[in-house]
Amino acid sequence: MYNILICDDEKDIVSALSIYLSTENYKIFTASTGKEALDVVANNDIHLILMDVMMPQMDGISATARLREQYNIPIIMLTAKSEDSDKILGLNIGADDYITKPFNPIEVLARVKSHLRRYTSLGGMAKKASHLVIGGIDLDDESKTVTVDGEPVSLTPSEYNILKLLMENPGRVFSSAQIYEQIWNEDAYGSGSVVAVHIRHLREKIEINPSEPRYLKVVWGLGYKIEKEAKE
Repeated sequence: MYNILICDDEKDIVSALSIYLSTENYKIFTASTGKEALDVVANNDIHLILMDVMMPQMDGISATARLREQYNIPIIMLTAKSEDSDKILGLNIGADDYITKPFNPIEVLARVKSHLRRYTSLGGMAKKASHLVIGGIDLDDESKTVTVDGEPVSLTPSEYNILKLLMENPGRVFSSAQIYEQIWNEDAYGSGSVVAVHIRHLREKIEINPSEPRYLKVVWGLGYKIEKEAKE
């Protein structure tokens, strides 16, 4: 059974989400402020968080930033705003995805299932190598850990999955749409900025100089790739 935390100060939304998710036998935890969310995560084994943006005491943005200092569990932001700036802000501080209110229950369930599946078991139909090494990057899919030049690197689930996809296909160029569809399991309409944010975060974590990347390259007009052999 998966444990899901719903953090929102609107009781009707918490109640509705709890009903939707309970149909899949998830165990539901609730919080009404960012501070309460931090306490719940610290004292329970939470597998995914649905986090509202606007809340009293501590908002969802601040709470997500704090959580990302210690945890890599999937975080889906709930926002009443539809502007790209709000979506990008959430992704910038470590969220994996976002859902705009009012939301469709079917979409909520689909996104939750997708992120849980990728967070807990990334195995495909075909058995793939669980240990990937390119240059100084070492990805161990059994322990879900990544090191760069021997130093551990903390990645969000989405960042980890993007890195794994590219390392499994060194030298192959993936468009933003291809990356989005494989990682988020949904149509890639308007997804370019979402992928770009995650790629930037990945570079900041695995590259010595993100502005002159050694590993994660952009092929202008086409997409992204990991070099087969990183060039010094």
